Amino acid sequence: MKLRKKHLALLAALLLLAERGFLNESPVTAAAATIPPTAITSPAPTAGNSYTDNSSGGHAILADAEQARYTNITVYKTGALELPAGHNGENAAVLAENGAALELREVSVSSDGTGADAIFSMGAGTSLEIADSTVKTAGDFSDALATADSGMLNADNLVVRTSGASSAAIRAGASMCVSGGTYDVVGVDSPVIYAASDITVRDAELSAAAAQGVIVDGGGDVTLENVALTANHAAHTESSGETLRYQAVLFCASDEGEDASIFTMRGGSLTNLHGDVFLVSDAKAIINLTGAAIVDDDPDGAFLTVTDGGKAELCTAAQELTGDILTDEDSVLDLHLWDGSVLTGAVNPENAGKASVELTDGAVWSLTGDSYIDSLRCEAGSIRLNGHTLTVGGEAYVEGTAVENAE
Repeated sequence: MKLRKKHLALLAALLLLAERGFLNESPVTAAAATIPPTAITSPAPTAGNSYTDNSSGGHAILADAEQARYTNITVYKTGALELPAGHNGENAAVLAENGAALELREVSVSSDGTGADAIFSMGAGTSLEIADSTVKTAGDFSDALATADSGMLNADNLVVRTSGASSAAIRAGASMCVSGGTYDVVGVDSPVIYAASDITVRDAELSAAAAQGVIVDGGGDVTLENVALTANHAAHTESSGETLRYQAVLFCASDEGEDASIFTMRGGSLTNLHGDVFLVSDAKAIINLTGAAIVDDDPDGAFLTVTDGGKAELCTAAQELTGDILTDEDSVLDLHLWDGSVLTGAVNPENAGKASVELTDGAVWSLTGDSYIDSLRCEAGSIRLNGHTLTVGGEAYVEGTAVENAE
């Protein structure tokens, strides 16, 4: 009797629910009412663990204001832009934006299309981490790793290659940190690093086959630690008939009031195959060198050229420098050799522009040609004339003399 009463009570409850419409709701609808929608906007794999996109302006993976993690996937992007996107993430294979946090591990990302960057992080609060992965681009104007608008990117142990024209391996429009890996670029006008913001690279191998190794744009800040950098910026003649200067590290024009661009190298090596090692053109630059092995294989190249109104401050510690340092009539050079640094070369041999030299803590300057500077600070025995003349503020320097801020 008690069991029958329970059955009747259950039947009455079900009839009441039916009258109120609850039993007409499907299980899918009920679930949707209780589980919040997912924030992931990236498409599902198109085949297995592959993500692809062939549209113009689209992305194979998009992380928009979300947290996402991908491991062991392949990403392939085609689709070209009629005009380069202007480094805003459009048409990138992988894009993180609007405060997203995206992590990629053991992935293979490649693109083949004009203006198709591979990995792009942009927007305040956005972070992208990629490790143990391969990144390749084949089209023109297609960078491998890029940041903009305060987006951050950390890369660890990558194999990176770009083969199109004007396609940097690393384009830092915002903060980046790179550790380990190899970065090779083979396209014309494609540097390994193009920096308009701060970037630090450690323990990596960098190589540019037809461009500068590093371009530091106005206000950019590049730090290389224990990095092997090779630049082969081969000379060619422009259609105008003008032959341009070529270099391993270029400092681009700085806007009025803009902070100086900075290049810092600690340890490692820099091998320059054509042209000058450093060129500062219509820019403000600070170059810091400590214990790096710097080799210029071009006998006609200078160690540093400052031209077109450029202003350069070169600071060295425990550093060997070989080659001339040149300035033109509109340019300014401040040279500081510290902590046993050795310069073998001439400074301002054409007597153009303004140049000052400081040698302290056992630093040595061994002249290879007549030099002209406006001010000098040195210890006794720190300058070796080798039969050449050093003119300081219009007066000939006497070898073996200690000088304190002579002008």
